[in-house]
Amino acid sequence: MTSVATFEPLFPEDRVLDPLVERAAGLADSSQKLITVRQTPLAAALVPQLRAMNSYYTNKIEGQHTTPARIESALKRDYSADAAERKKQRLAIAHIETETAFEREWSGLPVSALFEPARIPALHERFFSGLAGEERFTDNGDPLVPGEIRRVDVTVGRHLAPEPEVIEPLLGAWATRYARIRAREYQLIGIACSHHRLTWIHPFVDGNGRVARLHSHLALSAAGLTQGLWSPLRGLARAHEDYYLRLSDADQTRRNDLDGRGNLSQEGLVRFAQFFLDSCTDQVDFMVHMTGFDGITDRLRDLLAYLESSPWQIGSEKSLVKPEASALAMEFVMLRRSVSRAEFSQMLGVTDVMARRITRSLIDYGLLTSPSHRGELSFALPLKSLRFLFPRLWPEVDQE
Repeated sequence: MTSVATFEPLFPEDRVLDPLVERAAGLADSSQKLITVRQTPLAAALVPQLRAMNSYYTNKIEGQHTTPARIESALKRDYSADAAERKKQRLAIAHIETETAFEREWSGLPVSALFEPARIPALHERFFSGLAGEERFTDNGDPLVPGEIRRVDVTVGRHLAPEPEVIEPLLGAWATRYARIRAREYQLIGIACSHHRLTWIHPFVDGNGRVARLHSHLALSAAGLTQGLWSPLRGLARAHEDYYLRLSDADQTRRNDLDGRGNLSQEGLVRFAQFFLDSCTDQVDFMVHMTGFDGITDRLRDLLAYLESSPWQIGSEKSLVKPEASALAMEFVMLRRSVSRAEFSQMLGVTDVMARRITRSLIDYGLLTSPSHRGELSFALPLKSLRFLFPRLWPEVDQE
């Protein structure tokens, strides 16, 4: 019979912590470089695309991903006629809506609060409630009840998951151990370790990986690291074979007397935590590079030049962009604030007629948005602009 002792250690011993503390401190330091970016309209426009990207990658890990364009269509409630494809679109939207909802509802909570046991079924319930009734089944055809703790025995790979009757005591022990951590670097190590231990408990019939990844994303956000501009999900998906390998390693029992003092392998847990923290640091460094002001302004100019060279039809006239006039105005709207139409026209420094055409073209393409035909102009980030402004961020967009 499984007991709380069966999945110890939940946290590594002091003697093996130094490399993990160093990684966690580096991650915390790197993430602070995104604070100034977070206050810009660019960041506000980027967040929705990153949520869509997160949904793509977490579902890709499960082999149930759709394309970026179909996610964009689903956000407009335009679903595929094919049932299998439609379910993938709904899985994407379910993730986006769950991530958005809990980032808002749990905003301001300390990291420790995210380890309250009830938050785990709450994530599962919110996510799978986003699927239609006929889609709430496992691959084996078993019904999937949102938020319901598993009532049957399951085997995941080589791991025989704990018996249903011990899931709640295990979640309680999981919550107690990680909630009491206060030092920031140790909290980050705890988030990494808790990710594996939650998947080991396997509290639901299906959706355990998705819930664990969502929880890790939200815990890192609560720790003040993500600034809404990065997530572990992209990194885990881009190295999903290593991700599964490290999870499996941490499932193994203790090898010998040097491998910790719990039932499970401490070495396996440490390797997973190292992989997790390294993956997070890689994502932070990538986004610091991507959002660098010099780089982003240069890429914006390249996009405007492309739009000028590839005009499209807007009603009865062709688009007009004029990069030499619009670049500085767009940089201001992207990095500073929204502006009135009169301000934007003044920044363009062209005739009123030409200013209206440029503004209309940028709105039509999606780089500008406005609540009405006279409302303020704000920076926006259409999916089709990512290959210019954030190349390699979401490579599948480029492929489309």
